[in-house]
Amino acid sequence: METVKLKRIFALLLLISVLISPAFAQCPCEGRTVVLKAPAVSMTSTGELVGVPTDFVITVAPGSGHVYVETWPLTQVDMQASARLAAEVAGRVLGIDMSKYDVFIQVKADSPIIGGPSAGGTMTVGIIAAIMGWEIRKDVMMTGMINPDGSIGPVGGILEKASAAHQAGAKIFLIPEGQRIQVVTETKSKQIGPITQITTTQRRVDVAKYAQERWGLKVIEIRDIYDAVYYFTGHKLERPKPKGKVIVSTSFLEKYARTDYDETMNYYNDVKDKLVNSDVGYSTYTYLKAALDDAYNVLKQARDAIDQGKYYTAMSLDFQARIMIRHVDWYIDVYDGRDIEDVFFEVKNEINSVEKYVSNLTIKGVTMLQAVAASETRIEEAKEYLKKAQASYYNQDYWNAVGNAAYAYERAKTAELWAKLGEEFAKGSIISRDSIKKAAREQLDNAKLIVMYITSMFGQQNLNDLMDLLDKGERYYEDGKYSAALFSAMEARIRGEVILDTIGIENVSVLRDKLSMMKEEAKTAIGLAQEGGTLPLLSMAYYEFAESYEAKGDMQDIITAMVFYQYAKETALVFQEWKKSSSQEVKTTISSPISTQTPSQTSTTTKSTSTPSTTQTTTSICGPASLVLVAAIVALFKRR
Repeated sequence: METVKLKRIFALLLLISVLISPAFAQCPCEGRTVVLKAPAVSMTSTGELVGVPTDFVITVAPGSGHVYVETWPLTQVDMQASARLAAEVAGRVLGIDMSKYDVFIQVKADSPIIGGPSAGGTMTVGIIAAIMGWEIRKDVMMTGMINPDGSIGPVGGILEKASAAHQAGAKIFLIPEGQRIQVVTETKSKQIGPITQITTTQRRVDVAKYAQERWGLKVIEIRDIYDAVYYFTGHKLERPKPKGKVIVSTSFLEKYARTDYDETMNYYNDVKDKLVNSDVGYSTYTYLKAALDDAYNVLKQARDAIDQGKYYTAMSLDFQARIMIRHVDWYIDVYDGRDIEDVFFEVKNEINSVEKYVSNLTIKGVTMLQAVAASETRIEEAKEYLKKAQASYYNQDYWNAVGNAAYAYERAKTAELWAKLGEEFAKGSIISRDSIKKAAREQLDNAKLIVMYITSMFGQQNLNDLMDLLDKGERYYEDGKYSAALFSAMEARIRGEVILDTIGIENVSVLRDKLSMMKEEAKTAIGLAQEGGTLPLLSMAYYEFAESYEAKGDMQDIITAMVFYQYAKETALVFQEWKKSSSQEVKTTISSPISTQTPSQTSTTTKSTSTPSTTQTTTSICGPASLVLVAAIVALFKRR
């Protein structure tokens, strides 16, 4: 009997060891919970968007870096990627290692919602409040994506969400900066005999004025998570900013720009002489001469850019000129009998040579990461244009075949330049391939989320370029080009955000206001990177490139500049732990976070706030495993 009893006890201990581990791993056994409301939108059977109040129950507990999301009903857009990003940003804002915490998020609504990115800001606030034990104001709600740099990104359905905030009893509604003015499309039909006349008009609505007049709801635009946390909790977190004056200069490219210009000008003169001495006919000569004249005009612009200290702009113009010059050069060769397949062979050899060189590089520091990413993306672009050249040749379109080959060759050359820059300015510890792979996957998931969100709200019209860019990032990832995948995904996400931020806006002054804000944020990010010991080559290059588009001044150029300023900002912050507040500031404004020690090691207990409905402390074993455990104990000791 004793043997049987010992076997039963041993079985019980084994069962406990099996069950208690997942209980602690999957349940918030010790931590804090906050409850927030957020507005969302739901689509009716007729395709109309309506506002829906949504409950978020967020618990943060000691753990191992997992983020668990439960939604009911299911959201039309996956919320998991947005929740992971929210946890990541919360950790950066507080200077806390989130790999020591688990985050549990329950989302409840009365109907299926279009979720995903628009709740990112709310989730980030909830995670921060749960970690710090801060109370959440019940009369505040917000909408807005959370970006990796902590800024609050644009969303759709602002008016519908304002309605949902009012339904939920909110007095203050926070929206992304720059989205106060919404463009509403109204469609009216009028029957004229047997003909139905449909007219569509667009009207600009001031959301703040509309919400105040109709519901007494105060709408406030916010820039980033620091603003959001303040309105929700009353606590001010220190916003990271450079200590000194930020100077954005591409002087690191000066020697390359001057050499590049001289070589391109010499190449122009050589090909010009070659054309004069060629045997091409009059019409062909005239056509090729016009192409060289265009190249010369571009080179004059490059010279002006050098004189102004715009060295990246100058090199970009040189690149454009060289493509035209090489196009003429190789076309004369083909006209004189050179096999076009030989041209393709030369291009392929150049691409393979650069790719082999880049693939053998060890990435040291963020500066080199940026340069290698730029190099990898240019190599892949060169491959694509070589394929286009071959396709044109097989279609007997020899002009475009040579032109695309020229582009591919020059693109491979710029890839080599960026790789050399990376080696020259390499500084810091080695960034592992696995780290880049993980960051690339996260960026791709975030970009997909935004694309899905845009299509769910507005359809797929005019999104082909964005979808192609995202697909390109996925191909890079599958091919193991993780640096290229990382930055391509980042660009796709940024372009998606700019689309959301500019939908329906036809006022150039409104765009300029947005552009000014983005420019300042990009400059701040570059300054933070510089103070962190990084020379953000790519970021400064794109900042200067954005300035060149800004100077042109028309609407499309302003939108392009917005993309490049955003790109400059986010590339500057890649792999940067940008939140390092002064310890004194944190001590005076932030209470003790959740302890990540085991209960036996913890000398003080976590204190809950006075409003358990918004912030709670939990300590328990929970979930099905605990119930099974209790049942097993009862069953065991009922037997004799």
